[in-house]
Amino acid sequence: MKPSVTHSTFTIERNYPAPPERVFAAFADPAKKRRWYAEGDNRQPEVYELDFRVGGAERTQSRLGPNTPFPGTAVTNHTIYQDIVLNRRIVFAYTMTLGENRISASLATVEFLSSDSGTKLVFTDQGAFFEGSDGPKMREEGWSHILDGLAAEVK
Repeated sequence: MKPSVTHSTFTIERNYPAPPERVFAAFADPAKKRRWYAEGDNRQPEVYELDFRVGGAERTQSRLGPNTPFPGTAVTNHTIYQDIVLNRRIVFAYTMTLGENRISASLATVEFLSSDSGTKLVFTDQGAFFEGSDGPKMREEGWSHILDGLAAEVK
């Protein structure tokens, strides 16, 4: 029998020419986070909510575009913040749902390290990917693209 879940861990590192306080604020401020996280690549979320505190939630829902395998299908991310250390660390658990199907559950850690050039960000995702999911490789590519978009927000 084929396994019904695939586990994977990946880490992405980025350097931003801004202090950790500015990069952290791009995660904590709802207007800033919406711009770089939810609205990139001609995406306009139908729902975006952020309650940035330990135990708080974030929810984003948008529709897949016409050049995707499932055009018009809703994609929902639901996040619960597990740990927040001001300007140093954010840990969150999140799920992704495609239409009515839960496709993954992950635990992510974002670390903000001071560097000579500004901030070294270390993003680690530990995921469980279910049947019909985008899989670990595509998820890593997706987060990599999202974190590239963060650069414009912290300039």
